[in-house]
Amino acid sequence: MEQSSPQRILVVDDEKGLRTTLRVLLSKEGYEVDTASGGLEALEKIKTTFYPVIVSDIRMPDLSGIELLKLVQEKSPRSIMILITAYASDGTASEGLKYGAYDYISKPFKNEEIKNVVKNALERQLLKEENLKLKQKLAESVEHYGIIGSSKPMKQLMDLVVRVSKTRTPILITGESGVGKEVIAKAIHLLQNPESPFVPLNCGGIPENLLESELFGYKKGAFTGAVTDKPGLFETADGGILFLDEIGELPLSLQVKLLRVLQDQIFRRLGDNRDIKVDVQIISATNRDINKEVLEKRFREDLFFRLNVINIHVPPLRERREDIPLLLEYFIKKYSKKYGRKEIKISSYILKELEKYDFPGNVRELENMVERAIALQDTNIILPGIYHSQTIDAIEQPILPFYTSDFPEEGVDLPALLEEIEKTYLSEALKRCQGKKVEAAHLVGMTFRSFRYKLEKYQMD
Repeated sequence: MEQSSPQRILVVDDEKGLRTTLRVLLSKEGYEVDTASGGLEALEKIKTTFYPVIVSDIRMPDLSGIELLKLVQEKSPRSIMILITAYASDGTASEGLKYGAYDYISKPFKNEEIKNVVKNALERQLLKEENLKLKQKLAESVEHYGIIGSSKPMKQLMDLVVRVSKTRTPILITGESGVGKEVIAKAIHLLQNPESPFVPLNCGGIPENLLESELFGYKKGAFTGAVTDKPGLFETADGGILFLDEIGELPLSLQVKLLRVLQDQIFRRLGDNRDIKVDVQIISATNRDINKEVLEKRFREDLFFRLNVINIHVPPLRERREDIPLLLEYFIKKYSKKYGRKEIKISSYILKELEKYDFPGNVRELENMVERAIALQDTNIILPGIYHSQTIDAIEQPILPFYTSDFPEEGVDLPALLEEIEKTYLSEALKRCQGKKVEAAHLVGMTFRSFRYKLEKYQMD
């Protein structure tokens, strides 16, 4: 399809006089205007040209405006339609709105009325196009950052990320540890301008006496050891984003100075008497209950209001368990490539067990599980060793029996696989029998001698 001007309009009417009137009127407004004498001709035109706005009469002999509307939504869903009718009271116009028309205009119409409706429709269409491009860009960010999920909470989160990326307003990202707060900040940066600076700082990872110079920089001679001028992170982030992770750890003395920068975008280096003006968007993040911090006077209320202009809450993984298979697939591909492995499989049984687990460490914990499994296991199927011991304890159901119905095309290392399964059963038997080997041997159908031999073989004794 031809990519036409975003100001192009198609006028559809079987009355030549009205077509001409609308073409002249809208052309004077700077739009490129095409015309069609009926619905069938209009359908032919939209096959080759994209029209952001289509203005159509409702009553036409070959195809009604309502029928055209339905077909346009099927064949050119990005187009917006405005209907014209001389019979607004007969219900056809309101029917058009029901089927998705942007608006309708009654004949005889005033020139200013139709100009305003067309202008508003184009603005709405351009906004839709911009949102679509941003969503496509966000989808691409999966490859960069792993923002993955088809659950309702994640779809809502992604929609919000798209909307806030159009602003330079301070944003506060909240959520438990490991949910991916920095990932969200990076996605906003990617959508805004990936060429601009993105400067992260963990406010809890730097001693208080160094944090001020890290943020604002210093002048030569400002203190012992300041042998040269050093720009701070605010200068480094000029024109882009400064991401302040764990903002709740910021000392009260620095909260006052940060407030001034947020208000005026002006600061001074340590030891300097010159103001520096910057254009920096502050995105902060915390896993603390920041409202509680404010109430208990550990965090300034005025700074909180400045940082929390827009709040993005990232849900924990246990509230979007349906995303676990997608995340697993992504991390398996990522770490199989990193460690030069053929793509590893995971059994449906282990997948079900992981979907039951609450993941207190959230996405980060799941990612670490997968990386450890791929880095340490020699088989091409992820085995029960993916779990930490505390993870196993947290899963209500035991991880037995283990099996997989997925047979990889490249085959399996069957001896290693059987060895891992055997070790898992032996360990579980000992656990259930509180370490009593005779009872454990009976539980797995082995003689005590054979059971003890296996324990020695696998250095489990």
